[in-house]
Amino acid sequence: MSQFNRTTVTAALPYANGPIHIGHLAGCYLPSDIYVRFLRLRGEDVAFICGSDEHGMAITMRARKEGVSPMDIVDRYHVMMRDALKDFGVDFDVYSRTSGEKHKEVASSFFKELYDKGVFDTRETDQYYDPEAKQFLADRYIKGTCPRCNYHEAYGDQCESCGATLNPTDLINPASTLSGATLERRKTTNWFLPLDKLAPDLRAYIESHPEWKANVYGQCKSWLDSGDGLQPRSMTRDLDWGVPVPVEGAEGKVLYVWFDAPLGYITATQELFGKDWEKWWKADDTRLIHFIGKDNIVFHCIIFPAILMQHGEYILADQVPANEFLNLEGDKLSTSRDWAVWLHEYLEDFPGKADVLRYALCATMPENKDNDFTWADFQQRNNSELVSIYGNLVNRIMVLNHKFCDGKVPVVGQEPADLEVLKNIAKQADAVTKSLEQFKFRDALTEAMNLARVGNKYLADQAPWKVMKTDLARAQAILGVSTQIAAALTVVMDPFMPQVSDKLRVMLGMTSALQWSDLGSEGHLIKVGTQLGQAALLFDKIEDEAMDIQRAKLVKPKPVPTYPEHLEPMLDSITFDQFAPLDIRVATVTAAEAVPKADRLLKLTLDTGLDTRTVLSGIAEHFSPEEVVGKEVCVLVNLAPRKIRGIESQGMVLMAEDAKSGKLRFVSPSESVAPGSKVS
Repeated sequence: MSQFNRTTVTAALPYANGPIHIGHLAGCYLPSDIYVRFLRLRGEDVAFICGSDEHGMAITMRARKEGVSPMDIVDRYHVMMRDALKDFGVDFDVYSRTSGEKHKEVASSFFKELYDKGVFDTRETDQYYDPEAKQFLADRYIKGTCPRCNYHEAYGDQCESCGATLNPTDLINPASTLSGATLERRKTTNWFLPLDKLAPDLRAYIESHPEWKANVYGQCKSWLDSGDGLQPRSMTRDLDWGVPVPVEGAEGKVLYVWFDAPLGYITATQELFGKDWEKWWKADDTRLIHFIGKDNIVFHCIIFPAILMQHGEYILADQVPANEFLNLEGDKLSTSRDWAVWLHEYLEDFPGKADVLRYALCATMPENKDNDFTWADFQQRNNSELVSIYGNLVNRIMVLNHKFCDGKVPVVGQEPADLEVLKNIAKQADAVTKSLEQFKFRDALTEAMNLARVGNKYLADQAPWKVMKTDLARAQAILGVSTQIAAALTVVMDPFMPQVSDKLRVMLGMTSALQWSDLGSEGHLIKVGTQLGQAALLFDKIEDEAMDIQRAKLVKPKPVPTYPEHLEPMLDSITFDQFAPLDIRVATVTAAEAVPKADRLLKLTLDTGLDTRTVLSGIAEHFSPEEVVGKEVCVLVNLAPRKIRGIESQGMVLMAEDAKSGKLRFVSPSESVAPGSKVS
């Protein structure tokens, strides 16, 4: 690393379509934060870059499902994700977002640069079109059977079962996720990145990094060496949510999310450094490292480098340490099935214990293969390792110092046993360093904790509580050695448990943090005579009852029943008590009008029998305002009001979506009833 004077570290931009769970944290945000903290403790110049990916198909799909705009979705989750990561100590220098105007400028300029250079191939191709939704369908709006593994829920860009990268036209029996309409193939023009022509340069780049993790290097090589090799990939899409394609004739098209999103790293860097940003992306003495999950390997190692190569001014990643997937209690983490541990909910249940989860996740980090998080393992690591080893050592040192040394750091012992144990500070620091430089976070954590184990053994062997009966000075000297080990722990454990290290520094009376280089000064980490703070427990034992509560919160995924292809699966059962609070009334539509700049919304005025209210409904593509006036409809009247497009909507009109045609129909009484009649 001596040839580098600074390091740009990126963590994969999370989709702003839902909260953060433990799989996200263990995948790339925790390892990247650990690594950055380590570099900074060594005095290195680092920029830590991240932000929200706000143009993915997952966002538009969620927006459509909720009947709101994509901007409503990203505004909600951008803040939630940013705050959750911050609460867990993931300390980005900048957390940007790709929906901002600055990013649109950066992405548009980048595309235009490559376009003007003639990099892209302009192609007219057949793409799937949904005649009911009246739009071309992007990859994620199409599902079908994977041609490689026969998984029947494969997306148009990737099979999540076998990992194959696909085009929508590869799917067997493709179907729209928006409607039950038969898909049509229509001509459309898009701009393709000719990966086939760029393959030699990409091969040279990949093969120059045999030191990459086996899962990363192996996946890249398989792409390059596959029978059909690299194929041209469209960098634009026929959509209305994203960065508009900045060339003539591209109306109604946006940049492909995997062209747009990685450029978000560059946007964020510009926001952070202003006019001085370029050295972080263009200087040969800058090291670029991408922390990602395994599902993003191809995009960060093939597509993004190809884009940067064609621009010509940018450095390429020196390392891409991708992790595998984390499972939960033996099953795949699933947002849709709520089979997850959400970060914000964890902190509600375990306030002040963010570092305990960091520790447990680092200890089970899926570095080379998928790994499993269990509450039993979490409890064991807290009680048997953090409480019994790390916490016990610190507590004994603090209590004994207050008892025998007037609460001040005593002189460090110079007996052979003392000097030998102090050598372990530099020894364990060196072991942690070697592991982190190889992105072996689990091994690094083990080596860091080994210093606490060394301290415990030394304290038990020397037994100052016994020695003080005959030789108080010797007992104090033993505690002097032990206190230096505690000070060393504030450094070696800091990358993994920063909040705990802060707490320990306060307890030790340290007015400033030590650096990694200080770990070589055996026995001189904290000045003799320093006034110690009050003793306090670093960790609390976690009881079985708390674990039972967490397991009870999980709804065990059930075998997925087979349904007709055009029907959505039935939701899980609820009780009558869960249904009872829903107040559904019959109402009459007395007026209706379109909402400006909102193609899907109608503003309805309803006579509920109880009052006259306004409700916004996403039905404008199915009904004109004139068609709905006078209709009797069912309305959820006790739904909390919310503003949509600046208009307060006071309830929700119930609709049925035809499973085959995708058309909406009002849920109405079969015979006329008085407004305000209750539905039960």
